[in-house]
Amino acid sequence: MPDTPAAPVIVADEPGTFPYGVLAERHPAILRQVAEDTPYGPEQRRALDALLENCTQGVVTPLPDGAHDRDRWADWGMDAHAGRSWHDVPWLWSESWFYRQLLEAVGYFEPGPWRGIDPFRPAKLAELDAPATDEELAALDALDDLPEDERARALLHGSLWGNRADLGFRMSAEGAEETAAVPALVADDSDRLWSLLDASRPGTLCLVADNAGRELVPDLLLIAHLLTHGRITDAVLHIKPHPYYVSDATTADVLDAVRRLTAAKGAAGAYGQGLRAALTDGRLALRAHPFSCAPLPYADMPDDLRADFAAATLTVLKGDLNYRRLVGDRYWPPTTPFADVTAYFPGPVAALRTLKSDVITGLAPETEAALDAEEGGRWRTSGTHALIQVRT
Repeated sequence: MPDTPAAPVIVADEPGTFPYGVLAERHPAILRQVAEDTPYGPEQRRALDALLENCTQGVVTPLPDGAHDRDRWADWGMDAHAGRSWHDVPWLWSESWFYRQLLEAVGYFEPGPWRGIDPFRPAKLAELDAPATDEELAALDALDDLPEDERARALLHGSLWGNRADLGFRMSAEGAEETAAVPALVADDSDRLWSLLDASRPGTLCLVADNAGRELVPDLLLIAHLLTHGRITDAVLHIKPHPYYVSDATTADVLDAVRRLTAAKGAAGAYGQGLRAALTDGRLALRAHPFSCAPLPYADMPDDLRADFAAATLTVLKGDLNYRRLVGDRYWPPTTPFADVTAYFPGPVAALRTLKSDVITGLAPETEAALDAEEGGRWRTSGTHALIQVRT
């Protein structure tokens, strides 16, 4: 980003800010929920209690010598941050460190009965099995009579809004977004996105997933549609190698979502069967790169991951965390050009993101002014606005 002066890195050291609230309130609540959802034994519960005290009052303490990924975390900044308050290191780093330490506390990586047990799985399954999911899947039948391009647009918006994609997959009335004083979609490069997903010259789509459950299902539906209608030849779905940020998708979550679709009736079941076939024959491949759980921006990605993205016709990054990692977790002026802060990316890249943190780029000055006038700063973190941004 040679032509874009760096903005301040976000840290969580100021009470009353959104990042501070995540560390001081959300993380303790997550620890309590994990302990409530799974009957861990005394050893794991003592470790969870110790983590609660450490993350709220203590300092960064390195992983034990025997940890399988200790050297990797040392390269990612663990030794440099050791002895500092969680509130005084970059917020992206401290958040990621919390989830790595949570897995350490419950014995996820260690030999024993709790190895590989996802502490967030009960919450993921509860959402996936909720009646609202049945309603959303049944709504797919209503899309069958639409022209292909309208169906594709509906599924794109379903992927964008995730579990806020209600029965209509947020298909708004014609022109409503353009005439609203404060639009829900604050940036929309969808025409540019569709130009890269052209059936006349299909290629590979990389989709970097965000959440599991009712947010992963629309991502899979979009991939299935693009494959079925020849807009892409194949897809690579990047997921997490282990549980992360409560609801981030792992291989197990992909399989759960495909099973949920396959067991459904109507169009949803057909999509599920198509996805299962695509996984089997390789048109849909899964990747779980260790860097997917790194506390670093994508500008620092390793060469093998860079090559994966460079080979794609388009890489789509889903969700708020991936956006923070794509543009850099900094207090950018909202009008900072998206193309400038993603210039390092090795190929065409798109962001589909619901706004849930302070990071934002690529807004038109009039859009920023309207949002601030109507909502103050709440629009940045409320999850009521979204964006589709593309850099070719």
